[in-house]
Amino acid sequence: MTDPADLLDLDGLLTEDERALRGRVRDFVDTAIKPNIAGWYDRAEFPLEIVPTMADLGLLGMHIKGYGCPGRSSVEYGLAALELEAGDSGLRTFVSVQGSLAMSAIAKHGSEEQKNEWLPRMAAGAVIGCFGLTEPTGGSDPGSMLTFAQKDGDDWVLNGSKRWIGLASVAHVAIIWAMTDDGVRGFVVPTDTPGFSATPILQKLSMRASIQCDVELTDVRLPATALLPNAKGLRGPFECLNEARYGIIWGAMGAARDSYYAALDYSKERLQFGKPLAGYQLTQLKLVNMALEINKGILLALQVGRLKDAGTLQPHQISVGKLNNCREAIEICREARAILGGNGVTLDYSPLRHANNLESVRTYEGTDEVHTLILGNHITGTPAFR
Repeated sequence: MTDPADLLDLDGLLTEDERALRGRVRDFVDTAIKPNIAGWYDRAEFPLEIVPTMADLGLLGMHIKGYGCPGRSSVEYGLAALELEAGDSGLRTFVSVQGSLAMSAIAKHGSEEQKNEWLPRMAAGAVIGCFGLTEPTGGSDPGSMLTFAQKDGDDWVLNGSKRWIGLASVAHVAIIWAMTDDGVRGFVVPTDTPGFSATPILQKLSMRASIQCDVELTDVRLPATALLPNAKGLRGPFECLNEARYGIIWGAMGAARDSYYAALDYSKERLQFGKPLAGYQLTQLKLVNMALEINKGILLALQVGRLKDAGTLQPHQISVGKLNNCREAIEICREARAILGGNGVTLDYSPLRHANNLESVRTYEGTDEVHTLILGNHITGTPAFR
């Protein structure tokens, strides 16, 4: 059967292995997530019980090689992110925080001892991680962070606050970025360390089936071995953020595609003035525009993924994908909700839930404004951040 979201035979650009992996993740989303997501979202509940299945599917630290990690390609990771976000952005975010942020920080910047201690258990889902960079007064400007790590003999003592830290209240280990006398450094912090506390942020209008927290660090004492030895300055966390941004390029199109399907199916069944909504020109205009942007967005994601696998991806190219695909996806979800009319404001249908989630996805890992300025700097050679 022809896929109404694939106008260009995009499947023909994928290998058999890539399609097979995508199929396994799609089946998981269809059977384990979609039947339950409305309830999880309504109750603001993250379903920890699905983590072992995610691990069994090889979704945790998917792109990392060695140390018990799956070692899959960037394109395979992207396809998995797309399918997960077709279920819900919050559940794709779990995979991103665990693998692209916390595990990537250890894999890219950690010592062999840190890698061997944490990565195998994190890939198996036995240990959950979080990534503490953003602060209450500093999101887009992490260089202004106030969290400070002071050397005390051979130990480090951390004090400060972090905000919007995914999974922190259920995590076993946190990657915390702090200012030191030698610039920004990263630390591996077991969350049972005295002085570490995480409080979930409640009453959210977005990402309700996900966990974001305020984190307080009060005289958190760590041994010298907690320092990530190979991360110095903001380049350390930014390299991890780029891994997460890459997943978003694909994931946003998953939310868009699911919303498009919901609107298309509804338009074929909903009768207005004696015929289905799908039979009206205005509805067809909306559906065509949505499908065009989904095809362009997936092509963009695939090109970025192929460049990443080839080792030639440039940072500004990640900004192209993150800016474009989040911006287009949220418009598709809103348009899909409009086709659904009043019924679209309930959790019986996915588009408004996706649109609400994408408000967060569009904001984290770099706002539209930040990625616009990154691209403006690339194009003109003149930074305009200040």
